[in-house]
Amino acid sequence: MKPNLAASRPRCIRAKFLAPHTKPLPLGLALLGVLIPSLASADRIVFDRPATRFTESSPVGNGRLGAMDFGGTSSTTIVLNEQSLWSGRPLDQNRPDAWKNRQPIIDLLLQGKNPEAEQLVNATFTSDGPGSSHGSGKDGPFGCYQVLGTLTITMPNLPNPAHAPTDYQRWLDLSNAEAVTTWQHQGASYQRHLIASHPAKVIACLISTTSPDGLTCEVSIARPERATISAEGDDLIMRGTMNDGAGGSGLRYISRTRIISKGQVSITDGVLRISGDRQALLLHTAATSYDGPIKGAHYGADFESRAKADLDAAAATSWEQLLADHRRDYRSLADRVTLDLGPSPEGSTQSRLIALAGDRASRGASGGANANANASAKDPALAALLFQYGRYLLISSSRAGGLPANLQGLWAQELQTPWNSDYHLNINVQMNYWAADAAALSECHQPLTALIESLRDPGARTARAYYNAPGWTAHVITNVWGYTAPGEHASWGSTVTGGAWLCDHLWEHYRYTGDLDYLRRIYPLLKESSDFYRSILIPLPGSDHLVTAPSNSPENAFRLPDGRTAHTCMGPAVDQQILRELFENTRRAANILNLDAPLQAELASLQKRLAPNRIAPDGRLQEWQEPYAEPEPKHRHISHLYALHPSEEITLHGTPDLAAATRKTLEARGDRSTGWSMAWKACFWARLGDGNRAESLLKFALLPVADAGFNYSNGGGSYPNLFGAHPPFQIDSNLGTVAAITEMLLQSHRELPDEPPTINLLPALPSAWTKGSVTGLRARGGFVVDITWNDGTLSTARIRREYSGPVNSEFPATVYLRLPDRAQRLSLTLTSGQTAQVTPAGIQIVP
Repeated sequence: MKPNLAASRPRCIRAKFLAPHTKPLPLGLALLGVLIPSLASADRIVFDRPATRFTESSPVGNGRLGAMDFGGTSSTTIVLNEQSLWSGRPLDQNRPDAWKNRQPIIDLLLQGKNPEAEQLVNATFTSDGPGSSHGSGKDGPFGCYQVLGTLTITMPNLPNPAHAPTDYQRWLDLSNAEAVTTWQHQGASYQRHLIASHPAKVIACLISTTSPDGLTCEVSIARPERATISAEGDDLIMRGTMNDGAGGSGLRYISRTRIISKGQVSITDGVLRISGDRQALLLHTAATSYDGPIKGAHYGADFESRAKADLDAAAATSWEQLLADHRRDYRSLADRVTLDLGPSPEGSTQSRLIALAGDRASRGASGGANANANASAKDPALAALLFQYGRYLLISSSRAGGLPANLQGLWAQELQTPWNSDYHLNINVQMNYWAADAAALSECHQPLTALIESLRDPGARTARAYYNAPGWTAHVITNVWGYTAPGEHASWGSTVTGGAWLCDHLWEHYRYTGDLDYLRRIYPLLKESSDFYRSILIPLPGSDHLVTAPSNSPENAFRLPDGRTAHTCMGPAVDQQILRELFENTRRAANILNLDAPLQAELASLQKRLAPNRIAPDGRLQEWQEPYAEPEPKHRHISHLYALHPSEEITLHGTPDLAAATRKTLEARGDRSTGWSMAWKACFWARLGDGNRAESLLKFALLPVADAGFNYSNGGGSYPNLFGAHPPFQIDSNLGTVAAITEMLLQSHRELPDEPPTINLLPALPSAWTKGSVTGLRARGGFVVDITWNDGTLSTARIRREYSGPVNSEFPATVYLRLPDRAQRLSLTLTSGQTAQVTPAGIQIVP
C-alpha cells in the first residue's frame, strides 16, 4: 500500500541520547562479547546463510510481540507479529433451538444409521453461519490471526560484486533469547543483534560496524493490506483496522519504529534513514485495541498511547540495560531446567539434520527403532537442542497477561494463516501446554487458563442452544472472540469434549503447583463442565453404560458393515476417557475444597457407568463402541489412546492388558505422520517404557522438510530453523516434543487410580542417550528432580520437595518411587525443603 505520509520532505531528526549513548562503544563491548570462536553449542540454532523463507529465519518473542529475523547482509527482512492481531469479531454462531434436533440424530444413531445421522447433523447441528470458513476465516466473522507487517533494513553502500560479504555467521542463542548475525565486508565487521524484550515491551535491534565510515541504513515497513504508513516525530508509524467479517471496522492496531543513533536520522517517503555513526539502535513496538473476552494485560482503547509510552521508555534506556533486563527476565524461566546429552558437533543445524537423515538412511530407514538409535547416537545433542528450543518457544509466545500460544505460537507471515492459526481443542492447543508445568514453566500456563475462562459464558449459551443443558461446553475450535459452537461440518465439527479436555489442564496445573487459590478459581469451571456432561449422557442400548451423542473421534472416519463411511457416532473411546477423567478431577477438587458432597457422590457413580475401554478382536484398543474398520488405518489422530497419555487411566504397570492393546494400536498406526502426531506417539511410547521407539519418533520429527505448503502426505519433520512441520509449520510439534522428552526422563502420574503418584526415574531412556543429565524437572506433588546417568544406567538423582501446603490426595506425605529396571517401587516421604539423594544402592534423606 502506498504510504500516506505526514511529512513529505526530508527532515533531520536529532536523536535524543542519555549518558550511555554518548560514547561510541567498541563492537565487542556493545554486544557483550557475543563474538565467539565456535558456534557449536547445545543451546544455539546455527545457520550458514541468510534465510530465503520464513522457515529458515530466527524467531524471537516476548509473549506478545514477535519477530522473525532473516539474517541478510546488505538487505534483510524482519517479519513482525502482535499476538492479538486478529480479524473477525465476537459473534454468536449457535443455532437457536438446535437441541430440538438432537434426539432425532440420536434415534438414527441408535438404529445404526450413522450416515443419515451425519446428514442431519450437517443440516441442523453445525454452526449457524460459516463457522471457521473451513480454516480460511480472514474475511469472515470467525477471523484469523495475521501477520503485522514486514520490516526491511537495507545498507545501500554494501552491495558490491567485487567485495561480497565474507565470514558470515548467524545463530539463535537459546540461552539468552537473542538472534545474532555477523559478517565481514571490505575489512570491517558488521553485526545485528535482535531481541524481543518482555520487560521493555519492545523489539530491539542493535546494528553495529567497525567501519570508520559508520553505518548507512534505510528502514521501511509494509503490510499487504489495511495499512497506512506515516511519520510522526521520530517514529515511522503504521496504522490499520482489521476486517470484522461483516464489511465493517474491526480491531485497530498501531506499529511504531524508531532509530536511536548519534548519526543523522531522517524520515522521507516512508523510509527511516541513518548515517554517520558506527551503531544504531532500532526499536519497534505495536499494539491493538483488543480487550477481551480473553482477559489479560491488554492495551484496549488506550493502545496508541500505551504503545508510544512503551517506545519512549525503551528509547530512554541504554542498549546495555535493555539487554541486561531482557536476559535477566528470560533466564529466570529458561535456566530452571538443563539437559545434557553430549557435545554438539560443528556445523549448521541444518547440516546436522541432513547428516542425521543421511546416516539413518544408510543404515536402513526400514530398520525401525534400532537403525534410528544407531544413527542418532552420533548426535544425541540434537534432542537436547530440540527440547530447549521448545521451552524457548513457549516462553517467547506465552507469558502471563497475554494470549495463549496459537497453532503457530506467535509467529506468522501470512494474512490468511493456516487453519486461521486458531486454537484447536481436539489436541493442538492442549499439546502446546503439556510440558509447561513439568518443564518448569508454570507461569507460561496462565494464558491457557485465561482462554478457558473466556469460554465459560459463550460455552453456556452453546450448551443451552444445542443440548438444552446446564454448564458450559466447547467443541473443536475457538478463537480470541469466544467461539464455542460446533464446527461447520459434521465430519469433524461435532466433537463434543473439547471443553472437558481443556479442564484437564486446569487440574494438572494444580497437581504441580499446589496453589489452593488457583484451585478455588478454576473449580467452578470444572464443576460446570461436569454439570454439562452429566446432563447429556445417554444410555447405551443393551447395557447400563452411558455415552455421549452425537460426537466424533476427532477427525477420523469408520466404515460400517454395509460399506458406507461415517464420522458421527455415539460414545467414541476418547469421549468416555476424557469424561472419566473430568468427573474424577472435579470430585477430587471438590473434596480438597470441602465442597459439594452430593456432587462428589454422583460423579463417582457416573464414572462407573461410563462405557469402558474395550479391546477389539484384533487385540487393539477399540476407537468406537463397535470394532469398525478404518478407511485410513494410518490416521494422524490416535485419540482413543488419550487414556495412555496425557491421561493416566491406562498405565504400563497398573493396567497391563490395556497397555498391551495400546501398543498394538500404535504398531498398526505406524510411526511416520504429521509433526504433532509423531510428538504424541513419542509420548505414548514413553508411557509404555519403550525409550528406543520414542526416540525413533523424535528422529522422524527431525527429518529435514522442504517448505512445501500444506502437503503433509509424506509426513512431518523439521524446517531449517527447527520449526515443526505438520506441514505447514505448527508449533504443537515443537512443544509436544518437549513433553515427549520429559516423559522419557521422568514420569509422575498415578499407576492406579486410588494411590499416590509414582515418581519414575528414567522410565524410557533410549540406548542412544548413553550418558547425560537433566536438572530442574518438576514432578506432580511439588517435587523438583535432577537426574544423572552413565552407560544407560542411573548414577544419582536428587528429589527435592518444594510444596509446603496441606497434605491431600494430590500432595500426599508419601509417594512412590520407581527406579530403572526395578520391579518393585519404593516409598518416599519428604517434607518441604527436604531432598532425597537417590543412587542404585539406596536413598538418603538430607535437609
